[in-house]
Amino acid sequence: MTPTQLKRLDKELTAFLAKMTDGMGRPERRRALEWYLTGLLLDGGRKTVVGMASRLVDDEHEIEAMRQRLQQCVTISAWADEELRRRLAEEFEKQLHPEAFILDDTGFPKKGELSVGVHRQYSGTLGRVDNCQVATSLHVASDDVSGCIGMRLYLPEEWASDIARRRGAHVPDDVVFRRKWQIGIDLLDEALAWGLSERLVIADAGFGDSTEFRDALDKRSCPYVVGIAANHMTWAPGSRPRQPKRTGASGRPKTRYRDGRRKPLAIGDVCRTLDYRKYSCPDGRGGKKSGYFAFARVHLAERHAKGRPPSEELWLISEWRPAKKEYRNYISNLPPATAKRELMRLIKLRWRVERDYQELKGEIGLDHFEGRTWRGFHHHVTLCAVAHGFLALQRRRFPPEALPMDAQHGPATVSAAAPSAHRHVPALQTTV
Repeated sequence: MTPTQLKRLDKELTAFLAKMTDGMGRPERRRALEWYLTGLLLDGGRKTVVGMASRLVDDEHEIEAMRQRLQQCVTISAWADEELRRRLAEEFEKQLHPEAFILDDTGFPKKGELSVGVHRQYSGTLGRVDNCQVATSLHVASDDVSGCIGMRLYLPEEWASDIARRRGAHVPDDVVFRRKWQIGIDLLDEALAWGLSERLVIADAGFGDSTEFRDALDKRSCPYVVGIAANHMTWAPGSRPRQPKRTGASGRPKTRYRDGRRKPLAIGDVCRTLDYRKYSCPDGRGGKKSGYFAFARVHLAERHAKGRPPSEELWLISEWRPAKKEYRNYISNLPPATAKRELMRLIKLRWRVERDYQELKGEIGLDHFEGRTWRGFHHHVTLCAVAHGFLALQRRRFPPEALPMDAQHGPATVSAAAPSAHRHVPALQTTV
């Protein structure tokens, strides 16, 4: 936001910052949190501590003092990320009334080996294996608005087991290796513990491919729509697999479920036999979103060869993308009576998270943090989520003109030239 735009919202911003930081430590700490959030909201170059400090003060002689205040606040001060995110989630709950949770992950390209969690690993943001950090995030969303309420760094096994690197990045002793889907479930459990309403969980195949992830959602009685890869096995539509009856008193009982001579098939093979048609629904911004979809009711055959029972009957949804000549497949445990157009709308809703990442990186500076520690990383991403949340709340009150959504993770847009400070912020002592 430009200084002029921020000044017009000065009353709303002041009230929002007070609500977010109330009781978060001494007055000096709360002011530093407010300055950091203001710095993230201001247009300019990279949202590094130095860059934000230079935009928050008018006198260049005060830049260093402000830099120290911001640095202390984000890398050293021991305020609670969870509490700030809980407050943000409650504001979303009251004002935005979201209908779904969305889980995803995003990458942060990095040089060197010292930044916490950095490793040569696959990043969907980059579309390749590269030196980067990866974090799992939880968002709440409806058709026209969304926001991040949780983000946690994925710590690769090489990091989790390296005592020297952990100490160098100040990784807490209780942080152990967790797969991305496990981090996602942790974030979901945290949100439910805050008292947020239970709602649909949406995720791509990076999460949906995990049988354990879907089992964890079932255990929590969570409805879901998740992506799934074409090589997963399923019984064909109309199959009724049953466990064979024992025919003798001796020998091991048969455990593989059967349906006559039918055998489980790859989801990709089943989807190529389905009938596709074009569906459309409102996009939440006055327009339409559409796609070619096919639907079937199936039982998954996960680990069929090892005797795992078939899943309950689920929705198998396949999207045909003519431009790319590819199929995207999804599984959902929503009731059989769910309208097909509604299933299509929910699948398209997942792309709200791409808009969030685009704005968090292009406007807020999510990927501009230059610190190396566990606490610094999580303090920064939490404050970025809060700053972005303020924008989401204001856009619900004052909707902007419709903007195109990215279809994939994209590079952060280049920020505008650095503006002058929108208000004079005096330099203060550096103790937080």
